[in-house]
Amino acid sequence: MCTTLRVLQHLARSGDMVGVALVPYYRQILPVLNLFKEKNVNCGDEIDYSQMRGDNLADIINETLETLEKYGGEDAFINIKYLIPTYESCMMN
Repeated sequence: MCTTLRVLQHLARSGDMVGVALVPYYRQILPVLNLFKEKNVNCGDEIDYSQMRGDNLADIINETLETLEKYGGEDAFINIKYLIPTYESCMMN
């Protein structure tokens, strides 16, 4: 799933209007991401090597959502927020 999300990020950044063209497909893509968005691994005092490799699923989901918002145009945030209510905009900062 991590590889698929990286490909989705690359696809959104690949062209001028590609991110905007993905917005109508958010209703198929984002509900699956909503299931895993809050699945951060709490390892306590242990070392989490998945962060070093970039394989932490919750972090990659957040990166993907931010990429989709940045490149998705003005309607991207509204659609993301509708499907993932806990998402906070990265563009407001």
